[in-house]
Amino acid sequence: MTILIFLIVIALLVFVHELGHFIMAKRAGMRVDEFGLGFPPRIFGFKKGETLYSINLLPFGGFVRIFGEDGQEANQPRSFGSKSAGDRIKVIVAGVIMNILFAALLLGVGNTLGSRVAVNEDNIDQAREVAVQIAGIAPGSPADTAGLRVLDTVIGFKNGEEIIPTQEIDEIQKYIGNNLDRPIILIVQRGTELSGIEIIPRSEHPEEEGALGIALIPTGVISYPWYQSIYKGIEQAGILTAATVQGYASIIANIFQSGSPGVTVSGPIGIAIFTGQAARVGFSYLLQFTALISVNLAVLNIIPFPALDGGRLLFIIIEKIRRRAIPQKVEGLVNAAGFSLLLLLMVYITVKDVLHFL
Repeated sequence: MTILIFLIVIALLVFVHELGHFIMAKRAGMRVDEFGLGFPPRIFGFKKGETLYSINLLPFGGFVRIFGEDGQEANQPRSFGSKSAGDRIKVIVAGVIMNILFAALLLGVGNTLGSRVAVNEDNIDQAREVAVQIAGIAPGSPADTAGLRVLDTVIGFKNGEEIIPTQEIDEIQKYIGNNLDRPIILIVQRGTELSGIEIIPRSEHPEEEGALGIALIPTGVISYPWYQSIYKGIEQAGILTAATVQGYASIIANIFQSGSPGVTVSGPIGIAIFTGQAARVGFSYLLQFTALISVNLAVLNIIPFPALDGGRLLFIIIEKIRRRAIPQKVEGLVNAAGFSLLLLLMVYITVKDVLHFL
């Protein structure tokens, strides 16, 4: 079920992204030869008008094949290369914009249905089902070793046959502080299931981690009328996009400064596992997580790296500055090298995911 949900989510996000390229290419008068989900080999396809619509074997991706996008048919009126720089830029950035708009739509739907969000004194009166959830787990901590997960809801503690319920972070911290270096049973809710997990709070720990190595946050379910949900979804998508841009900028800066991203990076396996966890916790979580992936896909694609949309955008900008096109052989070699590096990075991250999660 986790694999199925993950493939549906990825296919949907890729479809939305490529649909942006497709629509804008058509509007610019370009000839679109193929709209494909997945990467070849092709499983099946059908042709409508001048465009072949295909489903391909490798599910992690998709493409829109535009006539002359390699620049070799620039003298043909309906080719990609024959259009103005403005039209080509619109086609390239359309996928990114579609992913951000789709994230806003998902968040808007979640706001209408009711999304679990962090609460504070400003919005707690609007919330229902207020609870304390785990927002972060330190690697190698007692919580990590015991199998606690992000988004687990802390219900209370079990002392013999007695259940000690907790609804405040202070109560949880106090109970843990009174039982250092002694086994306790933490009762958590994961989706619809309740579990008692034995764990030993440590008395000696890194200052920023705490006795269990968890970060707790009060959350509640807040819903809005549909007309407010649209605005809220757009606002949340904007905040999420800004935070994602900042996060990628920090990762890139860390790589140049120390040779390490400074954070744990997950690939398809990690994302699939997190998608399954979000789906098990609830539909609103799945909507929020899908919106998060959609925004990440948008920001990642616009990074000016060869073989990504941002790399193609950079070539057009350089062309405008130079007032002449970059030789196709040079652009092709640069994109091929970039694509090879991305494949190597994906293999490396996937191997790390396998060692970490499986």
